[in-house]
Amino acid sequence: MNAPTNLALTNKDFESGVEVRWCPGCGDYAVLKAVQRLLPMTGLPKERHVFVSGIGCSSRFPYYMSTYGFHTIHGRAPAVATGVKLSNPDLAVWVITGDGDGLSIGGNHMLHALRRNVDLNILLFNNAIYGLTKGQASPTSAPGTRTPSTPEGSIDAPVRPAAFALGAGARFIARAVDTQQATLIDVLHRAHDHKGASFVEIFQNCIVYNDGVYASFTDKDVAPDRQVWLEHGKPMRYGKDNDKGLRLNPRTFRLEPVILGQDGVTEADLMVHDETNDTLAHMLAMLEGPDVPVPLGVLYCAPTPSYDSTVAAQQAAAPRRRDLNSLLRKGKTWVVQ
Repeated sequence: MNAPTNLALTNKDFESGVEVRWCPGCGDYAVLKAVQRLLPMTGLPKERHVFVSGIGCSSRFPYYMSTYGFHTIHGRAPAVATGVKLSNPDLAVWVITGDGDGLSIGGNHMLHALRRNVDLNILLFNNAIYGLTKGQASPTSAPGTRTPSTPEGSIDAPVRPAAFALGAGARFIARAVDTQQATLIDVLHRAHDHKGASFVEIFQNCIVYNDGVYASFTDKDVAPDRQVWLEHGKPMRYGKDNDKGLRLNPRTFRLEPVILGQDGVTEADLMVHDETNDTLAHMLAMLEGPDVPVPLGVLYCAPTPSYDSTVAAQQAAAPRRRDLNSLLRKGKTWVVQ
C-alpha cells in the first residue's frame, strides 16, 4: 500500500491553478505550501492522494490541490474520509479541519476516527477562533477572549487538542507551527508515513480576527526560548543558546524548566523524550504557562494495526456469505399477521 513510484513530481504539480482566496497574511497559505512541498517526497502519483475537508477557512484546501478532494459539510470530514479509506485503501487520505470544525460540531466524528485508528492524516488548523464566520470564540479560545459571541470575555475552559486526541486513543500526535516550514514538513512527513490515524495540530495565525494569538511562543525573537523541539531518544533541550531544558520533578511528577549549569544541573538531569510513552505524551500535551516552553514535534507515536487493515483482514477471513433473503430470515424473526 502507498508504495513510492519513480515519478519526478514537484510542488508545482500539486497546485490546482485555482485562485487561492484566503486573507493576505493568513497562516493557511504557509500550510498549503508545506503540503505541496511534501507530496512529491511521498513518491505517490497525484491520483493516490485525496483531501477531505469540512467547513471553515481551512476547508477550502481541496480546491487548491491538484489531487482528488471533497469539500464536505460541517464537522463531518472524518466520517467521509473513513468511507473513502475503507472503499479504497490504496489512497493516502488527508483530513483538513479547524479547531471549530473538528472539535466543536465535528468533535464526535473526530473522536471515533481516532479511537478506531483509521489510516487518515488529520491536520487540525488551530487559530483559536471562528475565522470564516467573523471571529466568534472557538473551542480552543483562551479564557478572557473577547469576540462577538463572548463580548465580556470567554469563560469556557478551552479544549487542548493534543490531550483530546490522546484521550480518544490516537496513536500518533504531533504539533507544528504554520510558518516554520522545515519542521512543519518534517512532522507532515512523519504523519504520512504512520499507518493509522495521525493527528497533527498546527498553530496557525488568523491575521484578521485573532492576530498574534500565538506570538508569545512563535515570534522569532522569543521562539528559541519558548519552544522545545521533541526528538525521540534525545534530551529535551531548548533555548537560544541551547542552555535550557525540561526535567521531571520527582515530587510533583511534573515537567519543569531548568537552566544547564545552574544549581549543578547537567544534561543528564533532563528528561529524554520517549514518543512511545503515553504518560509522558499527556504531560507534554498539558504543559503550559509563561515560564515553560511549548512542546513541538511528535509527542506520541505507538502504532497499532489500523482500522481499515483490520476490516480488510476480517472480510478476507470471513466465510462466504449467504444470500440477503436468508440473512433477513435468520435468527429471531417472526411473521406479523
